[in-house]
Amino acid sequence: MKYTGNVLKYGDNVDTDVIIPARYLNTSDHKELASHCMEDIDKSFVSRVQPGDIITAGYNFGCGSSREHAPIAIKASGVSLVIAKSFARIFYRNSINIGLAIVECPEAADAIADDDRVEADLDNGIIRDLTTGQEFRTVPFPEFIQSIIENGGLMESIAKGAIE
Repeated sequence: MKYTGNVLKYGDNVDTDVIIPARYLNTSDHKELASHCMEDIDKSFVSRVQPGDIITAGYNFGCGSSREHAPIAIKASGVSLVIAKSFARIFYRNSINIGLAIVECPEAADAIADDDRVEADLDNGIIRDLTTGQEFRTVPFPEFIQSIIENGGLMESIAKGAIE
């Protein structure tokens, strides 16, 4: 699994209420959720994000409620990968379940700047900042998680017979 995109950088404790504000939880339409993604923390997110872009963040990304709407909004906005120092555990699992690639790499999250161009090879656990030339190592995803993400999420994996 390889991802290349420009970075949108955020800090610590980005909670699910700023990823997708509660006032938009009355819809399950992914495009509608994406149109409001991050608006309470970064009004420019929706106009800046491009397909394939990568979010970097600090500690405890996705804290707050257990709603799946948050990773769905991020994925539907075009973000291909989230790199953070750490994730709230329920957000981490929800992200895998809906097929959003996420990885913990504190060194990369610290060093990579907003708008840097990044390439991540998650099969081999290598993250490269193409803007600065820096390289970071992370633990590659286990094969079964790679399969879930490549299939578009847990339910899609089950439907395709990739998971029993």
